[in-house]
Amino acid sequence: MLINRSHWDIIKNSAIFSDHFIWIIGETVMKKNTILTTLCYIEKDGKYLMLHRVKKKNDINRDKWIGVGGKLEQDESPEECLVREAYEETGLTLTGYRMRGVITFVSDRYDTEQMFLYTSQEFDGEVKECDEGELVWIDKNDIMSLSLWEGDKIFLKLLMEDSPFFTLKLRYEGDILVESKLGG
Repeated sequence: MLINRSHWDIIKNSAIFSDHFIWIIGETVMKKNTILTTLCYIEKDGKYLMLHRVKKKNDINRDKWIGVGGKLEQDESPEECLVREAYEETGLTLTGYRMRGVITFVSDRYDTEQMFLYTSQEFDGEVKECDEGELVWIDKNDIMSLSLWEGDKIFLKLLMEDSPFFTLKLRYEGDILVESKLGG
């Protein structure tokens, strides 16, 4: 059972709260939200444009290397988010892109995330400075030696193998990947 605002008034007087769950008459009900995001690996000359997340405080991705992307805004499609975030973070206007997969991140610490994964080789413009970190073109052969999330290594490998569209579920306890399920 998911809780929305209309259910909340009915149950709030009989609920017991903890940090991550609401307990109602022996039933556990998640109070977490699901966040929708995009992530894109922009490619040129056998390299991906990688974002080294070193500028923002309290960043879940602090010191990690990731692609570019972010959260969907109200009424925004994944493609609109993709193009907006790529431009905001890199200064590049994507003129072509390919959806490669959907990743579900489940965590004991954070909200669940559904991420639409893309690649792009078609863009206009020049890379600009990013306020979230340093943008660097990294040879695809060197990507796996960077400080990456363990789950990212799984889907990056699939991208580099040019795998067909896929779904992937990644479950973390803290910062540790404890489960990965392709087609999950």
